[in-house]
Amino acid sequence: MPKSSLSPAVLDVFHRRMDALAAQGAAHLLVGGLVGLEKECLRVAPDGTLSQRAHPASLGSPLTHPWITTDYSEALLELITPPFASSADALGFLEDLQTYVYRHLDGETLWGTSMPCVVAGESGIPIARYGNSNAGMMKHVYRVGLGYRYGRVMQVIAGTHFNYSVPEALWPVLQAIDGDAGEARDYRDSAYMGMMRNLQRFGWLVPYLFGASPAVCKSFFGGRATDLPVFDESTHFAPYATSLRMSDIGYQNQKEEHVGVKACYDSLDGYIRTLSHAIDTPAPLWETIGVKVDGEWRQLNANILQIENEYYSTIRPKQLLEGLEKPVLALRRRGIRYVELRSPDINAFHPLGIDEQQLAFLEALMLFSALCASPRIDLDEARQIDHNLQRTAFQGRLPGLRLLDGGKEVPLRVWAQDILAAMAPLCVVLDETTGGTRYCEALAEQRDKVEDPALTPSARMLADMRNSGEGFHDFAWRQSREHQAYFAARALADRQVEDWDREARESIERQSRLEAADSQSFDAFLETYFNQD
Repeated sequence: MPKSSLSPAVLDVFHRRMDALAAQGAAHLLVGGLVGLEKECLRVAPDGTLSQRAHPASLGSPLTHPWITTDYSEALLELITPPFASSADALGFLEDLQTYVYRHLDGETLWGTSMPCVVAGESGIPIARYGNSNAGMMKHVYRVGLGYRYGRVMQVIAGTHFNYSVPEALWPVLQAIDGDAGEARDYRDSAYMGMMRNLQRFGWLVPYLFGASPAVCKSFFGGRATDLPVFDESTHFAPYATSLRMSDIGYQNQKEEHVGVKACYDSLDGYIRTLSHAIDTPAPLWETIGVKVDGEWRQLNANILQIENEYYSTIRPKQLLEGLEKPVLALRRRGIRYVELRSPDINAFHPLGIDEQQLAFLEALMLFSALCASPRIDLDEARQIDHNLQRTAFQGRLPGLRLLDGGKEVPLRVWAQDILAAMAPLCVVLDETTGGTRYCEALAEQRDKVEDPALTPSARMLADMRNSGEGFHDFAWRQSREHQAYFAARALADRQVEDWDREARESIERQSRLEAADSQSFDAFLETYFNQD
């Protein structure tokens, strides 16, 4: 049976490391980790339905633009920031980028919530296209495969991804504190995997604190039956839900139950090995779809996973890719560069869908998870982690809700406050080092949400809907248009506009060069890609 996630042994390691950093005058090394954001948002037509227009050409090529691309659908924008040493700078870049994007939408609106707007069935969701190059075709066919495997509607659920890398100067000091005489890269990779294990253990806390999808448009189900209660004639909801996106109707597609893939987080090698096995192993369920039928590609292959990105986890180890390098190869060759936390919902009450206090808390949570001891996750604990995430997503605000920790039922409220209390010394040091108060203020804001669930975004959303007499769509449409007005009122520096205009033009040129340079058939290209290791 697994031990408590906050056992004395776990916290003793955290305090030993913090005390040693303070004794060496090295606590300042905790600050300066790189932060990046990825925000998905649907383009919505003036009538409040999903846009059927192509990705705006004036925004450049979604295949080669570094900051403005698309996710699953032609209508699902993805805005990406470069890494910054300050979360405020990352948020500022995202704000300017979204302001710029709005200048090119021609009357369309960016949907301000995670769950989608009115969707007219599977055929009403245009799959993203990336031109005629082999690389562009691969991205498109992969998405076609997702549609065949899981349906298109689930793929247009949006979220915010928080990317974080521990300050590089901290690693050698921590390695010395731990008395580890091994290779620096091995230590770093092991520590990052430990961080991710702890983020899984504490992962239910993210949808509780920041979940903002307790309701959904009835069109999401396309006429299929659902057990979700009816909020009004256009809306289903769950009374105590925090994040339907993270429940088994959304982001988590339960593929693990049907096709048998579960990534191993014991070590980086174990993670690479389990994902590689899934990418290379045929799945009878997907073989029934076919790969290339009557000359039409339906999926990249019929394996458990087409590519690594199909594994829908809340947390991923990441390394920058070199060209068309497979992600598992990049991890094997150069180790972990940063960690991607994928669970935050879009906050409908903020124009950017995320705010500075949330970023400060997430940064502290990830650093805390890296500094604590992190035993391996056995089968029992893996089941507890899945159970806790689902319970919190569906019933996180239920009075007296209990989760499983160390095989025992623990009140969510008690466990949450224990985690926040354990994080307090780290937040104090981060504030002392930066000469501010934002980390402790962010922590205090989360404590308030635990004490009073009515303060959570999910509860505020349902309360707003009830008070205004609106269903999900009307509420989200009103918030989205308020956000649109916010961005319309913002000004951008001429130099910034010129830079992004030039980037858009150059991205189109890069796509054209890729298309002109292709010398292989698409079949040969895929064979080369999958055999590159």
